[in-house]
Amino acid sequence: MKSRTTITLFIFLTAGWAVAVSADMVIDWNRIATQAIVANAGRGPGPALIDLVYANAAMYEAVNAIDGRFQPYIATPPSATPGASEEAAAATAAYKVLTAFFPAQQPFLDGQYAASLATVADGYAKTQGIAIGEEAAAGLLANRAGDGRNDPSIVFPSSDAVGVWRPTPPAFAPYAGPWIGFMRPFVLVSPSQFRAEAPPALDSEQWAADYNETKAFGALNGSARTPEQTEIGLFYSEHTAAQYNRIMRDFAASQNLSLADTARLFALVYLSTGDALISVFDSKFHYGRWRPVTAIRLGDTDGNPATDPDPAWVPLAPTPAHPEYPAAHGAFTGALAEALRQFFGTKNVTITLTSAVTNTSHTFNNTDDLVSEIILGRIFGGMHFRTSVERGLVMGRQAAHFVATHALRPVHRNSERDDRDR
Repeated sequence: MKSRTTITLFIFLTAGWAVAVSADMVIDWNRIATQAIVANAGRGPGPALIDLVYANAAMYEAVNAIDGRFQPYIATPPSATPGASEEAAAATAAYKVLTAFFPAQQPFLDGQYAASLATVADGYAKTQGIAIGEEAAAGLLANRAGDGRNDPSIVFPSSDAVGVWRPTPPAFAPYAGPWIGFMRPFVLVSPSQFRAEAPPALDSEQWAADYNETKAFGALNGSARTPEQTEIGLFYSEHTAAQYNRIMRDFAASQNLSLADTARLFALVYLSTGDALISVFDSKFHYGRWRPVTAIRLGDTDGNPATDPDPAWVPLAPTPAHPEYPAAHGAFTGALAEALRQFFGTKNVTITLTSAVTNTSHTFNNTDDLVSEIILGRIFGGMHFRTSVERGLVMGRQAAHFVATHALRPVHRNSERDDRDR
Protein backbone atom coordinates (compact mmCIF):
# COMPACT_ATOMS: atom_id res chain seq x y z
CA MET A 1 0.00 0.00 0.00
CA LYS A 2 1.21 3.47 -0.78
CA SER A 3 2.29 5.50 2.23
CA ARG A 4 -0.61 7.36 3.78
CA THR A 5 -0.32 11.11 3.33
CA THR A 6 -1.25 13.16 6.35
CA ILE A 7 -4.44 15.12 5.76
CA THR A 8 -3.96 18.83 6.30
CA LEU A 9 -5.95 21.99 5.83
CA PHE A 10 -4.38 25.26 4.74
CA ILE A 11 -6.60 27.77 6.48
CA PHE A 12 -6.60 29.89 9.61
CA LEU A 13 -9.55 29.09 11.84
CA THR A 14 -11.30 32.02 13.48
CA ALA A 15 -10.93 32.65 17.16
CA GLY A 16 -14.55 31.64 17.64
CA TRP A 17 -13.67 28.08 16.63
CA ALA A 18 -11.47 27.38 19.61
CA VAL A 19 -11.36 23.70 20.48
CA ALA A 20 -13.56 23.03 23.50
CA VAL A 21 -14.52 19.36 23.50
CA SER A 22 -12.92 16.41 21.73
CA ALA A 23 -14.62 15.47 18.47
CA ASP A 24 -14.08 11.76 19.09
CA MET A 25 -17.71 11.01 20.03
CA VAL A 26 -19.12 12.32 16.76
CA ILE A 27 -16.43 10.50 14.79
CA ASP A 28 -17.04 7.31 16.79
CA TRP A 29 -20.76 7.34 16.12
CA ASN A 30 -20.20 7.97 12.44
CA ARG A 31 -18.11 4.79 12.51
CA ILE A 32 -20.74 2.90 14.50
CA ALA A 33 -23.47 4.09 12.13
CA THR A 34 -21.46 2.95 9.12
CA GLN A 35 -20.94 -0.48 10.66
CA ALA A 36 -24.61 -0.79 11.55
CA ILE A 37 -25.85 0.33 8.14
CA VAL A 38 -23.30 -1.13 5.73
CA ALA A 39 -21.67 -4.13 7.42
CA ASN A 40 -24.52 -5.30 9.65
CA ALA A 41 -27.64 -4.34 7.69
CA GLY A 42 -26.05 -4.77 4.27
CA ARG A 43 -27.48 -1.59 2.80
CA GLY A 44 -26.30 -0.69 -0.69
CA PRO A 45 -24.37 2.53 -1.40
CA GLY A 46 -27.32 4.81 -2.21
CA PRO A 47 -29.64 3.73 0.62
CA ALA A 48 -26.72 3.66 3.09
CA LEU A 49 -25.69 7.20 2.24
CA ILE A 50 -29.28 8.34 2.79
CA ASP A 51 -29.47 6.51 6.14
CA LEU A 52 -26.31 8.22 7.33
CA VAL A 53 -27.83 11.66 6.83
CA TYR A 54 -30.32 11.06 9.65
CA ALA A 55 -27.75 9.95 12.20
CA ASN A 56 -25.34 12.79 11.47
CA ALA A 57 -28.09 15.42 11.34
CA ALA A 58 -29.38 14.21 14.72
CA MET A 59 -25.94 14.52 16.27
CA TYR A 60 -25.64 18.07 14.98
CA GLU A 61 -29.09 18.98 16.30
CA ALA A 62 -28.24 17.69 19.75
CA VAL A 63 -24.76 19.16 20.01
CA ASN A 64 -25.74 22.49 18.51
CA ALA A 65 -28.52 22.82 21.07
CA ILE A 66 -25.77 23.00 23.69
CA ASP A 67 -23.20 24.92 21.66
CA GLY A 68 -25.75 27.39 20.29
CA ARG A 69 -23.69 29.13 17.60
CA PHE A 70 -25.69 27.96 14.61
CA GLN A 71 -29.28 27.52 13.53
CA PRO A 72 -30.92 24.20 14.38
CA TYR A 73 -31.55 21.84 11.49
CA ILE A 74 -35.21 21.46 12.48
CA ALA A 75 -35.80 22.85 15.99
CA THR A 76 -33.85 23.32 19.20
CA PRO A 77 -34.62 20.51 21.69
CA PRO A 78 -36.68 21.78 24.66
CA SER A 79 -34.10 20.65 27.24
CA ALA A 80 -31.24 22.59 25.62
CA THR A 81 -28.92 23.71 28.39
CA PRO A 82 -25.49 25.34 28.17
CA GLY A 83 -22.96 23.15 29.90
CA ALA A 84 -24.75 19.88 29.18
CA SER A 85 -22.52 17.07 27.92
CA GLU A 86 -22.09 17.34 24.17
CA GLU A 87 -20.64 13.82 24.09
CA ALA A 88 -23.69 12.30 25.78
CA ALA A 89 -26.00 14.31 23.52
CA ALA A 90 -24.24 13.21 20.32
CA ALA A 91 -24.10 9.53 21.27
CA THR A 92 -27.73 9.47 22.37
CA ALA A 93 -29.03 11.22 19.26
CA ALA A 94 -27.25 8.83 16.90
CA TYR A 95 -28.18 5.79 19.00
CA LYS A 96 -31.87 6.67 19.04
CA VAL A 97 -32.04 7.24 15.28
CA LEU A 98 -30.18 4.04 14.47
CA THR A 99 -32.28 1.87 16.79
CA ALA A 100 -35.44 3.36 15.30
CA PHE A 101 -34.32 2.48 11.78
CA PHE A 102 -32.61 -0.83 12.55
CA PRO A 103 -34.39 -2.43 15.54
CA ALA A 104 -32.83 -5.82 14.78
CA GLN A 105 -29.47 -4.31 15.69
CA GLN A 106 -30.54 -3.27 19.17
CA PRO A 107 -28.04 -5.58 20.95
CA PHE A 108 -25.09 -4.26 18.90
CA LEU A 109 -26.15 -0.65 19.31
CA ASP A 110 -26.90 -1.09 23.03
CA GLY A 111 -23.34 -2.28 23.60
CA GLN A 112 -21.84 0.60 21.65
CA TYR A 113 -24.04 3.13 23.44
CA ALA A 114 -23.16 1.80 26.89
CA ALA A 115 -19.47 1.95 26.06
CA SER A 116 -19.83 5.54 24.84
CA LEU A 117 -21.72 6.74 27.92
CA ALA A 118 -19.17 5.05 30.15
CA THR A 119 -16.60 7.57 28.94
CA VAL A 120 -18.72 10.50 30.17
CA ALA A 121 -18.59 11.45 33.86
CA ASP A 122 -21.84 10.85 35.72
CA GLY A 123 -23.73 13.91 36.86
CA TYR A 124 -26.13 16.60 35.78
CA ALA A 125 -24.24 17.43 32.55
CA LYS A 126 -24.42 13.82 31.39
CA THR A 127 -28.09 13.43 32.35
CA GLN A 128 -29.00 16.64 30.59
CA GLY A 129 -26.97 15.69 27.52
CA ILE A 130 -28.84 12.40 27.26
CA ALA A 131 -32.17 14.22 27.47
CA ILE A 132 -31.14 16.64 24.73
CA GLY A 133 -29.97 13.79 22.51
CA GLU A 134 -33.25 11.95 22.97
CA GLU A 135 -35.26 15.06 22.11
CA ALA A 136 -33.11 15.84 19.06
CA ALA A 137 -33.58 12.33 17.68
CA ALA A 138 -37.31 12.32 18.41
CA GLY A 139 -37.76 15.70 16.76
CA LEU A 140 -35.85 14.66 13.65
CA LEU A 141 -37.69 11.33 13.33
CA ALA A 142 -41.05 13.05 13.75
CA ASN A 143 -40.18 15.67 11.16
CA ARG A 144 -38.99 13.05 8.66
CA ALA A 145 -41.87 10.61 9.18
CA GLY A 146 -43.38 9.63 5.85
CA ASP A 147 -40.56 11.22 3.86
CA GLY A 148 -40.42 8.35 1.36
CA ARG A 149 -37.44 6.42 2.73
CA ASN A 150 -37.67 2.79 1.61
CA ASP A 151 -41.01 3.36 -0.16
CA PRO A 152 -41.71 -0.03 -1.83
CA SER A 153 -44.29 1.39 -4.22
CA ILE A 154 -41.67 3.10 -6.40
CA VAL A 155 -40.84 0.71 -9.24
CA PHE A 156 -39.05 1.50 -12.50
CA PRO A 157 -41.01 0.10 -15.46
CA SER A 158 -39.32 -2.83 -17.18
CA SER A 159 -38.30 -2.11 -20.76
CA ASP A 160 -36.11 -3.42 -23.56
CA ALA A 161 -36.45 -0.21 -25.55
CA VAL A 162 -33.37 1.30 -27.15
CA GLY A 163 -31.64 3.70 -24.79
CA VAL A 164 -33.64 2.66 -21.73
CA TRP A 165 -32.08 1.14 -18.60
CA ARG A 166 -32.42 -2.55 -18.00
CA PRO A 167 -30.75 -4.82 -15.40
CA THR A 168 -27.09 -5.37 -16.21
CA PRO A 169 -24.81 -8.42 -16.16
CA PRO A 170 -23.59 -10.40 -14.39
CA ALA A 171 -26.15 -10.21 -11.57
CA PHE A 172 -29.01 -8.58 -13.52
CA ALA A 173 -30.11 -7.05 -10.21
CA PRO A 174 -33.26 -4.93 -10.03
CA TYR A 175 -33.13 -1.14 -9.73
CA ALA A 176 -31.47 -0.35 -6.38
CA GLY A 177 -33.19 2.38 -4.38
CA PRO A 178 -35.62 3.91 -6.90
CA TRP A 179 -37.41 5.51 -3.94
CA ILE A 180 -34.44 7.83 -3.37
CA GLY A 181 -35.50 10.04 -6.27
CA PHE A 182 -38.98 10.48 -4.77
CA MET A 183 -38.01 11.29 -1.19
CA ARG A 184 -38.76 14.57 0.47
CA PRO A 185 -35.35 16.27 0.38
CA PHE A 186 -33.54 17.18 3.58
CA VAL A 187 -33.09 20.85 2.63
CA LEU A 188 -33.91 21.25 -1.08
CA VAL A 189 -37.40 22.31 -2.06
CA SER A 190 -38.09 19.27 -4.24
CA PRO A 191 -36.25 16.30 -5.79
CA SER A 192 -36.49 17.89 -9.23
CA GLN A 193 -35.20 21.31 -8.14
CA PHE A 194 -31.89 20.77 -9.95
CA ARG A 195 -33.00 18.13 -12.46
CA ALA A 196 -30.36 17.60 -15.15
CA GLU A 197 -30.97 18.60 -18.73
CA ALA A 198 -31.73 15.75 -21.10
CA PRO A 199 -28.83 13.42 -21.94
CA PRO A 200 -27.23 13.59 -25.39
CA ALA A 201 -29.50 12.29 -28.15
CA LEU A 202 -28.47 8.86 -29.39
CA ASP A 203 -27.94 10.16 -32.92
CA SER A 204 -25.70 13.05 -31.76
CA GLU A 205 -21.95 13.52 -32.05
CA GLN A 206 -21.73 13.95 -28.28
CA TRP A 207 -23.29 10.55 -27.70
CA ALA A 208 -20.87 8.95 -30.13
CA ALA A 209 -17.89 10.64 -28.47
CA ASP A 210 -18.99 9.56 -24.99
CA TYR A 211 -19.78 6.05 -26.19
CA ASN A 212 -16.43 5.49 -27.91
CA GLU A 213 -14.42 6.94 -25.03
CA THR A 214 -15.96 4.59 -22.47
CA LYS A 215 -15.84 1.68 -24.92
CA ALA A 216 -12.09 2.19 -25.41
CA PHE A 217 -11.04 3.08 -21.86
CA GLY A 218 -13.62 1.30 -19.69
CA ALA A 219 -13.35 -2.26 -20.97
CA LEU A 220 -12.17 -5.08 -18.75
CA ASN A 221 -10.22 -6.65 -21.60
CA GLY A 222 -8.38 -5.00 -24.50
CA SER A 223 -8.64 -1.53 -23.00
CA ALA A 224 -6.58 1.50 -24.04
CA ARG A 225 -5.94 2.28 -20.35
CA THR A 226 -2.53 2.61 -18.77
CA PRO A 227 -1.87 0.78 -15.46
CA GLU A 228 -2.30 4.09 -13.63
CA GLN A 229 -5.67 4.63 -15.29
CA THR A 230 -6.74 1.12 -14.35
CA GLU A 231 -5.92 1.89 -10.71
CA ILE A 232 -8.08 5.04 -10.93
CA GLY A 233 -10.94 3.05 -12.43
CA LEU A 234 -10.86 0.50 -9.61
CA PHE A 235 -10.11 3.01 -6.84
CA TYR A 236 -13.69 4.33 -6.76
CA SER A 237 -15.42 0.96 -7.04
CA GLU A 238 -15.51 0.39 -3.27
CA HIS A 239 -18.88 0.63 -1.49
CA THR A 240 -19.30 4.42 -1.50
CA ALA A 241 -20.68 4.75 2.02
CA ALA A 242 -17.93 2.60 3.52
CA GLN A 243 -15.20 4.39 1.58
CA TYR A 244 -16.26 7.99 2.05
CA ASN A 245 -17.32 7.69 5.67
CA ARG A 246 -13.87 6.31 6.46
CA ILE A 247 -12.34 9.20 4.54
CA MET A 248 -14.47 11.76 6.37
CA ARG A 249 -13.60 10.32 9.77
CA ASP A 250 -9.89 10.39 8.98
CA PHE A 251 -10.18 13.91 7.66
CA ALA A 252 -12.16 15.20 10.63
CA ALA A 253 -9.80 13.57 13.12
CA SER A 254 -6.87 15.42 11.56
CA GLN A 255 -8.42 18.87 11.77
CA ASN A 256 -8.35 19.42 15.54
CA LEU A 257 -11.91 20.76 15.51
CA SER A 258 -14.18 20.88 18.54
CA LEU A 259 -16.97 18.34 18.84
CA ALA A 260 -19.50 21.01 17.89
CA ASP A 261 -17.61 22.00 14.75
CA THR A 262 -17.12 18.38 13.73
CA ALA A 263 -20.84 17.76 14.21
CA ARG A 264 -21.62 20.72 11.96
CA LEU A 265 -19.05 19.65 9.36
CA PHE A 266 -20.58 16.18 9.18
CA ALA A 267 -24.13 17.54 9.09
CA LEU A 268 -23.29 19.93 6.27
CA VAL A 269 -21.55 17.19 4.27
CA TYR A 270 -24.28 14.58 4.78
CA LEU A 271 -27.23 16.91 4.21
CA SER A 272 -25.50 18.08 1.02
CA THR A 273 -24.63 14.63 -0.29
CA GLY A 274 -28.02 13.27 0.74
CA ASP A 275 -29.89 15.94 -1.18
CA ALA A 276 -27.50 15.53 -4.12
CA LEU A 277 -28.39 11.84 -4.24
CA ILE A 278 -32.11 12.56 -4.05
CA SER A 279 -31.68 15.07 -6.87
CA VAL A 280 -29.62 12.77 -9.09
CA PHE A 281 -31.92 9.80 -8.50
CA ASP A 282 -34.84 11.97 -9.56
CA SER A 283 -33.05 12.56 -12.86
CA LYS A 284 -32.05 8.91 -13.18
CA PHE A 285 -35.66 7.77 -12.85
CA HIS A 286 -36.90 10.56 -15.12
CA TYR A 287 -34.53 9.80 -18.01
CA GLY A 288 -33.94 6.08 -17.36
CA ARG A 289 -30.83 5.88 -19.55
CA TRP A 290 -29.07 2.59 -20.29
CA ARG A 291 -25.63 1.69 -18.94
CA PRO A 292 -22.47 1.34 -21.06
CA VAL A 293 -22.51 -2.46 -20.76
CA THR A 294 -25.94 -2.44 -22.41
CA ALA A 295 -25.37 0.38 -24.88
CA ILE A 296 -22.02 -0.88 -26.18
CA ARG A 297 -23.28 -4.42 -26.72
CA LEU A 298 -26.24 -2.98 -28.64
CA GLY A 299 -24.43 -0.18 -30.45
CA ASP A 300 -25.97 -1.14 -33.76
CA THR A 301 -29.47 -0.33 -32.47
CA ASP A 302 -29.03 3.32 -31.45
CA GLY A 303 -29.29 4.77 -34.97
CA ASN A 304 -25.83 6.34 -34.79
CA PRO A 305 -23.37 5.23 -37.50
CA ALA A 306 -20.38 6.18 -35.28
CA THR A 307 -21.18 3.67 -32.51
CA ASP A 308 -19.96 0.23 -33.56
CA PRO A 309 -21.20 -2.52 -31.23
CA ASP A 310 -19.15 -4.99 -29.23
CA PRO A 311 -21.45 -7.84 -28.12
CA ALA A 312 -18.80 -9.20 -25.73
CA TRP A 313 -17.91 -5.89 -24.04
CA VAL A 314 -17.49 -6.06 -20.24
CA PRO A 315 -16.67 -3.09 -17.95
CA LEU A 316 -13.61 -3.01 -15.70
CA ALA A 317 -15.67 -2.51 -12.53
CA PRO A 318 -19.14 -3.79 -11.56
CA THR A 319 -22.02 -1.72 -12.89
CA PRO A 320 -24.35 -0.26 -10.21
CA ALA A 321 -27.97 -1.35 -10.46
CA HIS A 322 -29.64 1.88 -11.52
CA PRO A 323 -29.76 4.06 -14.66
CA GLU A 324 -26.59 5.66 -15.99
CA TYR A 325 -27.60 9.29 -16.33
CA PRO A 326 -26.60 11.37 -14.45
CA ALA A 327 -23.79 9.79 -12.43
CA ALA A 328 -24.58 9.45 -8.72
CA HIS A 329 -20.90 9.31 -7.78
CA GLY A 330 -20.39 12.54 -9.69
CA ALA A 331 -23.22 14.21 -7.78
CA PHE A 332 -21.98 12.84 -4.46
CA THR A 333 -18.40 14.00 -5.06
CA GLY A 334 -19.51 17.40 -6.31
CA ALA A 335 -21.63 17.88 -3.20
CA LEU A 336 -18.82 16.77 -0.91
CA ALA A 337 -16.37 19.17 -2.52
CA GLU A 338 -18.76 22.11 -2.33
CA ALA A 339 -19.70 21.32 1.28
CA LEU A 340 -16.02 21.35 2.27
CA ARG A 341 -15.50 24.63 0.43
CA GLN A 342 -18.51 26.17 2.15
CA PHE A 343 -17.51 24.97 5.61
CA PHE A 344 -13.89 26.08 5.46
CA GLY A 345 -14.43 29.11 3.23
CA THR A 346 -11.79 28.09 0.68
CA LYS A 347 -11.14 25.60 -2.09
CA ASN A 348 -7.67 24.97 -0.66
CA VAL A 349 -8.59 21.91 1.34
CA THR A 350 -6.06 19.09 1.19
CA ILE A 351 -7.65 15.70 1.68
CA THR A 352 -6.49 12.14 1.15
CA LEU A 353 -8.84 9.50 -0.22
CA THR A 354 -8.17 5.80 0.36
CA SER A 355 -9.56 2.69 -1.31
CA ALA A 356 -9.92 -0.77 0.18
CA VAL A 357 -10.17 -2.15 -3.38
CA THR A 358 -6.76 -0.96 -4.56
CA ASN A 359 -5.10 -0.38 -1.15
CA THR A 360 -3.80 2.96 -2.44
CA SER A 361 -4.35 6.60 -1.53
CA HIS A 362 -4.95 9.74 -3.60
CA THR A 363 -4.21 13.18 -2.17
CA PHE A 364 -5.86 16.34 -3.50
CA ASN A 365 -4.82 19.87 -2.61
CA ASN A 366 -8.10 21.60 -3.43
CA THR A 367 -11.71 20.72 -4.05
CA ASP A 368 -11.45 21.27 -7.81
CA ASP A 369 -8.87 18.50 -8.06
CA LEU A 370 -11.07 16.25 -5.94
CA VAL A 371 -13.90 16.41 -8.45
CA SER A 372 -11.73 16.19 -11.58
CA GLU A 373 -10.55 12.64 -10.97
CA ILE A 374 -14.01 11.18 -10.42
CA ILE A 375 -14.85 11.88 -14.07
CA LEU A 376 -11.94 9.73 -15.19
CA GLY A 377 -12.63 7.13 -12.51
CA ARG A 378 -16.14 6.41 -13.75
CA ILE A 379 -15.02 6.29 -17.40
CA PHE A 380 -12.04 4.04 -16.70
CA GLY A 381 -14.28 1.83 -14.58
CA GLY A 382 -16.66 1.41 -17.50
CA MET A 383 -19.75 2.39 -15.50
CA HIS A 384 -20.45 5.82 -16.99
CA PHE A 385 -20.11 8.19 -19.92
CA ARG A 386 -18.31 11.54 -19.57
CA THR A 387 -21.34 13.80 -19.98
CA SER A 388 -23.17 11.89 -17.26
CA VAL A 389 -20.43 12.43 -14.66
CA GLU A 390 -19.91 16.08 -15.60
CA ARG A 391 -23.59 16.87 -15.21
CA GLY A 392 -23.77 14.89 -11.99
CA LEU A 393 -20.97 17.05 -10.60
CA VAL A 394 -22.90 20.21 -11.44
CA MET A 395 -26.00 18.87 -9.69
CA GLY A 396 -24.01 17.97 -6.59
CA ARG A 397 -22.48 21.42 -6.35
CA GLN A 398 -25.88 23.04 -6.81
CA ALA A 399 -27.40 20.94 -4.05
CA ALA A 400 -24.54 21.61 -1.62
CA HIS A 401 -24.59 25.34 -2.32
CA PHE A 402 -28.32 25.45 -1.61
CA VAL A 403 -27.87 23.52 1.64
CA ALA A 404 -25.06 25.79 2.82
CA THR A 405 -27.07 28.95 2.14
CA HIS A 406 -30.33 27.70 3.65
CA ALA A 407 -29.39 25.53 6.64
CA LEU A 408 -27.09 25.41 9.68
CA ARG A 409 -26.26 29.10 9.34
CA PRO A 410 -24.57 31.16 12.09
CA VAL A 411 -27.23 32.57 14.41
CA HIS A 412 -25.87 36.11 14.11
CA ARG A 413 -26.22 36.22 10.30
CA ASN A 414 -29.04 36.29 7.84
CA SER A 415 -29.96 32.93 6.32
CA GLU A 416 -28.81 34.13 2.92
CA ARG A 417 -25.06 34.32 2.43
CA ASP A 418 -22.83 36.44 0.30
CA ASP A 419 -21.10 33.54 -1.42
CA ARG A 420 -18.22 35.30 -3.10
CA ASP A 421 -15.62 32.90 -4.49
CA ARG A 422 -12.32 33.02 -2.70
